[in-house]
Amino acid sequence: MRVIITGGSGLIGRSLVQLLGTQGYEIIVLSRRPTQTAQMFVQLGLIHIKTIGWDARSAQGWGNLITSESAIVNLAGATPAHWRWTRSYRARILESRLRAGEAIIQAMEHHGPPKVLVQASASGYYGDSGQELLTEACLPGQGFRAQVCQEWEASTALAQTRRCIARTGLVLDTHTGAFPPLLHFAQLLGRRLGDGRQWIPWIHKVDVARAIQFLLEQQSLSGPFNLCAPEAVTNRELLREVRHVLKRPSVFPLPAFALQVLLGELSTVVLDSQHLLPQRLIEAQFQFAYPQLMQALHDLL
Repeated sequence: MRVIITGGSGLIGRSLVQLLGTQGYEIIVLSRRPTQTAQMFVQLGLIHIKTIGWDARSAQGWGNLITSESAIVNLAGATPAHWRWTRSYRARILESRLRAGEAIIQAMEHHGPPKVLVQASASGYYGDSGQELLTEACLPGQGFRAQVCQEWEASTALAQTRRCIARTGLVLDTHTGAFPPLLHFAQLLGRRLGDGRQWIPWIHKVDVARAIQFLLEQQSLSGPFNLCAPEAVTNRELLREVRHVLKRPSVFPLPAFALQVLLGELSTVVLDSQHLLPQRLIEAQFQFAYPQLMQALHDLL
């Protein structure tokens, strides 16, 4: 299968390219910095990955690559892991996702639909949900993150093909994304963020790539999927397990108000509570490589 990936140089994109690149797929990565992205994949030993430039807002230069047997994985969008969400950066987060979705719909209209489209989203879709158990059937929440996810998903809703939506939790990767700051906090003897009762949906970087591959290959699947491990943990439990693996003691908490002063609205990423269950993946009999947090942390750390 030919797989066209937008956002292939990001955290999830890299993991997906590394997985599919070893399994005989023809991979085409669309990038606004194609030379830099191509060099990155060469450094990872993936010399056969094709990288093509695109403007992230139209079908120009790549739409003709779509065939009726190809797949598109739309991961494009400005990273939310920015120091502060200023008004201008909030606009960039949303606009970058909407323009990419519009480009994909435009490409399909001009060149025909692919066999399947996997549309990225995030656990932020559900907002701050406290202790409520969240399955894919739950309604969207409130707040900026929920708004972005709803509009992100809607950006490709007109696609005339099988479409899967990947609502991804915290991806455990020690080099990029939201996990390294949590890791550093634990190394500094941190005990919890806020009251520590917030649920954090997490998934190992290997499993997020494997789950997307599963959605690509299982032709009976469509609609939203929570991409998170089946073992749910709270903020306090996550940091406790990280400290256990690192052999660090527990000393101090970081109060919610301090995080809000330091990070502004970005603090909602770790202060919001989302008790996600990957119900539809479980029902489809997807097998997690790292279903338990301790197992995942030992692999990474």
